[in-house]
Amino acid sequence: MEIDAKTETPSEGKSTKTRSAAMVVVILIGAPGSGKSTFCDHVMGASCRTWVRVCQDTIGIGKAGTKAQCLAAAANALRDGKSVFIDRCNLEKEQRTDFVKLGRPEVEVHAVVLDLPAKLCIARSVKRTGHEGNLQGGKAAAVVNRMLQKKELPKLSEGFHRITLCHYESDVEAAVRSYSSLGPLDTLPSGFFGEKKLDNKVQVGIMKFLKKAENPVNARSDTDNSYPQSAVSNKCPTANSYFKKDPECDTSSPYIGRQKSNDNEMFDIVVEKASDVMSRAGIKITSVDDIPTLAFPSISTADFQFNLEKASDIIVEKVEEFVNKVPNVRLVLVDLSKGSKILSMVEAKVSKKNIDSKRFFTFVGNITRLFSEGGLHCNVIANAANWRLKPGGGGVNAAVFSEAGPSLEVATREKAANLHPGKAVVVPLPASSPLFSREGVTHVIHVLGPNMNPQRPDCLNNDYQKGCEVLCSAYSSLFEGFASVVRSQDAKHSENSKILELGGDHRNFSADSDLKVKRGNAYEYGKNKKSKGTQEEPQFSSLIGKERNENAENKKSWGSWAQALYNISMNPEKHRNSVLEISDNAIVLNDLYPKARRHVLVVARYQHLDWLGDVQKEHLPLLKGMHTVGLKWAEKFMSEDSSLVFRIGYHSAPSMRQLHLHVISQDFDSNHLKNKKHWNSFNTAFFRDSVVVIEEVNSTGKAAIRDEEKLLSMELRCHRCRSAHPNIPRLKSHIASCQAPLAKSLLENGRLLCASGYTTYGCST
Repeated sequence: MEIDAKTETPSEGKSTKTRSAAMVVVILIGAPGSGKSTFCDHVMGASCRTWVRVCQDTIGIGKAGTKAQCLAAAANALRDGKSVFIDRCNLEKEQRTDFVKLGRPEVEVHAVVLDLPAKLCIARSVKRTGHEGNLQGGKAAAVVNRMLQKKELPKLSEGFHRITLCHYESDVEAAVRSYSSLGPLDTLPSGFFGEKKLDNKVQVGIMKFLKKAENPVNARSDTDNSYPQSAVSNKCPTANSYFKKDPECDTSSPYIGRQKSNDNEMFDIVVEKASDVMSRAGIKITSVDDIPTLAFPSISTADFQFNLEKASDIIVEKVEEFVNKVPNVRLVLVDLSKGSKILSMVEAKVSKKNIDSKRFFTFVGNITRLFSEGGLHCNVIANAANWRLKPGGGGVNAAVFSEAGPSLEVATREKAANLHPGKAVVVPLPASSPLFSREGVTHVIHVLGPNMNPQRPDCLNNDYQKGCEVLCSAYSSLFEGFASVVRSQDAKHSENSKILELGGDHRNFSADSDLKVKRGNAYEYGKNKKSKGTQEEPQFSSLIGKERNENAENKKSWGSWAQALYNISMNPEKHRNSVLEISDNAIVLNDLYPKARRHVLVVARYQHLDWLGDVQKEHLPLLKGMHTVGLKWAEKFMSEDSSLVFRIGYHSAPSMRQLHLHVISQDFDSNHLKNKKHWNSFNTAFFRDSVVVIEEVNSTGKAAIRDEEKLLSMELRCHRCRSAHPNIPRLKSHIASCQAPLAKSLLENGRLLCASGYTTYGCST
């Protein structure tokens, strides 16, 4: 983070000159395989400060030593004026205590926590060879999990001057840069840097493999008539390693462990998943949550009997077109049979094309169990549907509807009644669906191709000219639907499977139990925001660098969970217990999860007015009317508490359907304000003041939409003094006492509202 130049607090990554040399003891904290030794090597190779690495694995003249030896070596280095890295796991407070005591007035004690995913640490530990502590191979998985069960994150109260928490490779790289740039006379600011998050202390799923062996992936029992286990084609590889700087790192768990048959006997078991098959082919796969991935079957080549040669040509053509124009996505062609002709044809043709093998590959397996059986996470899957969009029949359609449960049929009904050949429809998958909770699938895209089977409806009677046109359109519609899902997702925070709460936008509705949105358990990132894709004929060029307003007139796709505000505004009489005010043009209701002491919403009652991108000049009277209603409620609250100060405005890209205006007090005193996106959605240009929006629409006919990704990820800054803070608790503690005036820009044009004559926060009349 960077600190505003006006403040005297140093930034997280920038050092500050001192008058005398300050030594540092950096206690590295992390499981085996988290990269502690690599961290030391990178810093020591780039820093002009003199460092000594104290590693218990090698301190005994190249062999493992004791904690006491490490303490003695560290003390000797400090006496020589050198800074020290303590390269041990140090996962428990008790293990760190003696090293923290090395701190003195001239010696700062820092902690760098490499809290990387358990599956990554396990994969690294299992694959490495020649490790200093000989922790490698199958036994590493059990050791890493056992150690992580005892993990205790450090606290400043233990005696640390500074704590840096790293969850991702980018965090580690930033920490390496900070310590590498630390000169002999430099210091780093004190405090806790990085956000704490709840996470599994062990690799979920691996412990069962440490308890019992399973059949290898490709093995099937004599009684098993179900879909075969998954395997990756050797001919069409998959994506590169998530941790690019470590070519040996495979982030998917290899599920290699040891099983205890009795107290004195251990035997190796190797349970192969997709990652193992890929590994043998020299392929690295990415983190399961990292790259948006669409798994799709070959369309129309099964029951609809489309010519395989022509179909494979079209698949390769449309895949090449899509991956060359849309970055950072992955396509997977899936078939149930290992001897699939269509996979073989596609693989052969892809090998002659300039298609990135990390962006497109083939996979053998059940498309509804790619993650649970194959270890391959695909957040979107395609269904080769029938025109009625109904369950039944056979093949993929029957499997998808069966595995997804009845909730998929209900969600599909909300989107479309039927489907024409060559078209696709995107359906957000409800969190109650087993495909969502078990496989991490957030969307199903139904797609219908051409039919060449005279026993099925709409047969084209071998008219392949028209058939090829329809099949091209089907794949284009499918890929455009996938692109619309990608555009709707926040790929970086999906990191971690929670609904993105933008200032309460997706919870701003009735407290009635039937209107509450439930939090999903996993892979919820696909429901962060509204899907902004169109269901019209796809244009891939529209996927890159387009302003939201350019496509505002197109029909947007919203998840069923995001419809609550719309439903209330259209039928407010059904929710009278929750609605504060009803008029012909708008309703007023409390934000269900307010981000300040007073936080209400003014919701428009116009059809086809979902967000600011839909606003045109003809809506100017409505905007002014909503602003007037917002003013009235702000004045009411200020009459009850004259210390309150208000802003009235819109979010650039709300997560709930239906245009709504926030009326929010500037104290931000709320337990529901929990993360950076909450804060930045109200305290950056992402929040569009109502008076400014009205001026823009009046002069240009539309409202400007800001870059949401950049704005929501900005550092945390006090909205008054603009000082920067490492996390929300520190920020909230600061703003509770900060008396600096608000920015002058907010005092212009009536953007800031306060009681008459009241001067706190720089507001005066």
